[in-house]
Amino acid sequence: MALATTTSREREHSLHSELHPPSTSCQLKSANWTTRHRANPNTGAPAAATSGTPNRTQRRAAPAAGGVALRAEHAMARKRAVLVGINYAGTDGELKGCLNDVSRMRRCLVDRFGFDEDGIRVLADADPSTPPPTGANIRLELERLVGDARPGDTLFFHYSGHGLQLPTETGEDDDTGYDECIVPCDLNLIKDQDFTELVAKVPDGCLFTMVSDSCHSGGLIDKTKEQIGNSTWQNKTQRRDRELRPPSGGGRCASFLRIVLPRRRRKRSSNGQGGGPEPDTKAEANARAGSISNRSLPLPTFIEMLRDKTGKDDVGLGSIRATLFHHFGDDVSPKIKRLVSTMVSRLRHDGDHVDQAHALSREVLEEAAHGVEDQEEAHAGEAAGVAVPPPPPPPRPRNGVLISGCQTDQTSADATTPDGVSYGALSDAIQTILSEKKHGSVTNRELVVRAREFLAKQGYPQQPGLYCSDAHADAAFIC
Repeated sequence: MALATTTSREREHSLHSELHPPSTSCQLKSANWTTRHRANPNTGAPAAATSGTPNRTQRRAAPAAGGVALRAEHAMARKRAVLVGINYAGTDGELKGCLNDVSRMRRCLVDRFGFDEDGIRVLADADPSTPPPTGANIRLELERLVGDARPGDTLFFHYSGHGLQLPTETGEDDDTGYDECIVPCDLNLIKDQDFTELVAKVPDGCLFTMVSDSCHSGGLIDKTKEQIGNSTWQNKTQRRDRELRPPSGGGRCASFLRIVLPRRRRKRSSNGQGGGPEPDTKAEANARAGSISNRSLPLPTFIEMLRDKTGKDDVGLGSIRATLFHHFGDDVSPKIKRLVSTMVSRLRHDGDHVDQAHALSREVLEEAAHGVEDQEEAHAGEAAGVAVPPPPPPPRPRNGVLISGCQTDQTSADATTPDGVSYGALSDAIQTILSEKKHGSVTNRELVVRAREFLAKQGYPQQPGLYCSDAHADAAFIC
């Protein structure tokens, strides 16, 4: 499937056109699609084909009978999406293909799946007309997406950007042994447990589908059944092997790989000319060789970026969470809030005898303590010898589907062809598979299996994963 991306200037123009198309034609097309496909979710027939049923009045008077109530519910169903693409331009973690991924997915949602333009929220770091993809903004959009959901709705979240692994805290129950995170443009991490708690709020009869084209993305929705993959503790042999491996940044992943990728044919414009002006010098250099960088942000690189962001030169592995809490305050991950609150309480109660297993620096914790609410009450309870009960475990996220770009101990590719076209390997595989099957649906399981085959044939070592219930594994991708 050809892309229109060539030069950096043309990429920006193309992205703006894709994210902000003329509303009339797209909305009319989506409205026509909605009329054809939403009227009767059981048969796909237009509304007129089912409107003359003899018992219609009686059934309306007794919606509890089931059939009409269900049809009415689905007639009001909505399709909504949040798409996030972050290229981190000008940083040590700069990527190339994430905005292109968002552009293609937005077009796919409208043209193939019948989403309305106004039902798609885009956050892109190179488009000033969209909200910046900060941690707070991404959380806000996801909370809106889920908080307003009702049975019958289709919810979709696509993320293209960096992934990060943090060692879990001592004694923490985690499916993979690490905290998998996505990395917003301001470095305010969103963690696997945050997604678990988000998806647990999705009402029954509604499905939240998440595609994460990022490194270490296997298991991003913690506590969800692993249908395809080997990221979780379900495989005990894999667990023993994984415990011997260091987290990201420990030398396992190269930060940049140079390879030769096949050229992609670009569509010519109506006047027969090529797709825009010649690439600039930097783009030409990349285009001649082709390149792949991975979407993993090694911990040393993340720490350096966090030092630059916060102005704190003493940020280290043991103080990442406390530093995030101190810098972002209420906008930080709820999981980090709970952790730092617990550590501050222990610091106040135990003084110099803070549990060093958590490796959080005393100085940073003392700074973070100023932003912790209700700590005096918790401290008083501990001082009196009263155990403070842990929060109840969140409900399991049964109404979510995660399609990951790779396993938790793998990286996802960010590729640039010799022609200068950039994309995420998983995103490109999904678009290629959907374009090859123009009619009919593709199940989540089929999509992931075919994506694995597609990427393997191209020489990518990454293996996409599928995490969801048994029923949702064989449900249609998105809708």
